[in-house]
Amino acid sequence: MRVLRPEELGEGERERWRELRAAADAPRSPFMEPEFAVAVGRVRPRARVAVLYEGAEPAGFLPYERGPLGQGRAIGLGVSDCQGAVLGPGTAPETGGLLRACSVSSFAFDNLEAGQDLFVPHAAEEHATYVIDVEKGYETYESVLRTQSPKFLKTTLAKERRLDRRAGPVRFVFDERDPAALRALMEWKSAQYRRTGRQDRFAREWIARLVGRLAETRAPQCTGTLSVLYAGGRPVAAHFGLRSASVLACWFPAYDPEFAKYSPGLVLHLRMAEAAAAEGIGLLDLGRGPAEYKDALKTGELAVYEGAVTRPGVGAALHWLSREPVRRAHGFVRARPRLASLASRTLKGAARLRRP
Repeated sequence: MRVLRPEELGEGERERWRELRAAADAPRSPFMEPEFAVAVGRVRPRARVAVLYEGAEPAGFLPYERGPLGQGRAIGLGVSDCQGAVLGPGTAPETGGLLRACSVSSFAFDNLEAGQDLFVPHAAEEHATYVIDVEKGYETYESVLRTQSPKFLKTTLAKERRLDRRAGPVRFVFDERDPAALRALMEWKSAQYRRTGRQDRFAREWIARLVGRLAETRAPQCTGTLSVLYAGGRPVAAHFGLRSASVLACWFPAYDPEFAKYSPGLVLHLRMAEAAAAEGIGLLDLGRGPAEYKDALKTGELAVYEGAVTRPGVGAALHWLSREPVRRAHGFVRARPRLASLASRTLKGAARLRRP
């Protein structure tokens, strides 16, 4: 095994990574491609890739980050919506030896994909990630919505028509290249984080820089995609995510609060589903975490896992102390809807108090 910085991977190794990923049964998430690892490596100096070999041939890849105390974590943890190793058939390293070779005492994950047999047995929790299946075309998806969410679809389409009448012609761009639109999205999203009492991800320099790099990434299985809904020539909702040939990973959606009564974010998601289907993309991954809009839009769910694999020693204890109490507290709240609702209202109230 060799441990490299992501940008040190040769083109042969990257191509082998892509081949192994293409042969996997899991949906081809762009977060699991070498381009995502390289982009993270450019903004996270401790990012690494362990390359496993059988003879001279690469047989597997584990992208990860090494913390200052030797704790390991999935690459891009906190923003990556799909994590794990990329392994060839029959490649099953012993986890303790793998961690030792990576010079880490643990490997933490919060969106481990299903089928990661190396790490799933060490998961502490299973979560649902919500998906939209447009494999059979957008018209088929709309017919599903008419059955499962008829009021939602009718109301959303009516709001789209109303937006068109009152704010100007509605126009959708699936792959917008205008940097101003990306800046507007990040401003809306930062304001939304503050409004809801959540940590502003874009206030963290590495995340803002990562999104900027990925916005310029154009690869068959990992392309930064900015989708924008315009009304009267003005952006009213936008989304930035990553797409492969078969999966659109929905990542950062936001809208202009001035147009909230028209539900532009919901309209945006319907147009994204339509455009994705036209591009031959079969799956939109809305990500982990419950939300009313996801319940209305989804056609199904996939499992993802949270937890960590550790090897005995001080590092394992450090991992437990740094993550487990918080994770268990979050789990306790999530499992009690009334408490979760109270916590959400409290965060929003605190956010209002902090405003100047």
